[in-house]
Amino acid sequence: MLKQKLAPKNKISQTLRSWLPILQANIEDLKENLDKFAEENPFIDIKQSIQTQNNGKNYYDSFYKSSANSEWVETKGISQKSVYELLSEQIVPPLFPTAKSQELANKIIECLSHEGYFEYDETILGGLSEEEIERVRQRFKFLDPVGVGAKNYKESFLFALENLELDDELYDFCKMLILDFENIQEYTKEKLYKEAIAVIKKFHIPPFLDYFEESQEIVPDLFIYRENDEIKVRINDEYYPEISFQADGLNHEFLSHYIKEAKNLVDALAMRKATLYKIGLMIVEHQYEFFLGKEIKPMRLKDLADDLERNASTISRAISNKYLSCERGLIALKDFFAFALDEEGETSNASVKDFILNLVKNENTSKPLSDSKILDLIQAEFKINLGRRTIAKYRQQLKIPSSSDRKKLYELEGKAK
Repeated sequence: MLKQKLAPKNKISQTLRSWLPILQANIEDLKENLDKFAEENPFIDIKQSIQTQNNGKNYYDSFYKSSANSEWVETKGISQKSVYELLSEQIVPPLFPTAKSQELANKIIECLSHEGYFEYDETILGGLSEEEIERVRQRFKFLDPVGVGAKNYKESFLFALENLELDDELYDFCKMLILDFENIQEYTKEKLYKEAIAVIKKFHIPPFLDYFEESQEIVPDLFIYRENDEIKVRINDEYYPEISFQADGLNHEFLSHYIKEAKNLVDALAMRKATLYKIGLMIVEHQYEFFLGKEIKPMRLKDLADDLERNASTISRAISNKYLSCERGLIALKDFFAFALDEEGETSNASVKDFILNLVKNENTSKPLSDSKILDLIQAEFKINLGRRTIAKYRQQLKIPSSSDRKKLYELEGKAK
């Protein structure tokens, strides 16, 4: 009796191991992975969904498109469509504390070239003083991608340089090289030359270098939506390729192997759908309040694997490069697994980051909170033990400048008392 009960599970596990590339591939590369199997089986035909072919790249415009930045997803819970929208999402306090500074920053974004450099446009910035524009533009040195908003490649390098922690001597030498970049070969014998060049080579300049190609549409595997006050999960069936077996009436013995292989391929594709659907249901169960507008709760990959009676490594492959679409945007499945910072599993890194954002947003502008003070407030609020370096890391991920830099920004804005 026990043997019969275990047999299906063993069969499923064996199928998963045999067809792991199908489970691991993202939905956009799924047909390509299936085509590899079809190459070894002359009787299998893989066709892309008719509906997808007819609608092409615009098929998911009604849902969401994104060149999703994972770190931004983690801190904000949503993905962005383009580098311009990624920038717009960063135009927030404390870097841009007033409505006026935010409006001007968004105008500056409109004036960015395809390379990410600032080009003055009278139709957009007409009527604004050069001093106003420059005061806000200088804050772009704290934004991602690094170097954006600079007037030229030299200033873009300088923006990038200010984001690094270098000793004074190396910083000054790097700055000198950048300002005299056209004569850089004249400095090859200087003792810091190799070290400085290594620093400069790390910069991705022009700032939009990684965005030159048109953003690729990310197709979600799952849709999470509300219907009649219920949160529901739907697999993206319409985008899945279709598998057919063309034997053309042949009935030779050797065909049995190919027929079995074709059936296994169909089963593996169905298993992929079933596994991702179950993952979607579990995410909704564990993160129900997130879909109602609240924060992501701590959720371990192991817990999900245990609930689905699967190995954690299998679930890890299943969620890799997979996305879901919901009212809050397009989100990578892996970003739902915020790790817990306390033993009870009640406090996630996401909730701590949200707490930091609120602290800085409401801080005394004449005396911005240091990382040590933020750490004290977090420990008092959440009763957890963290290090100051962790706070600095979270602050940097949130694009929040240091307390000294924030004080300078407040003074520029006239907000420091």
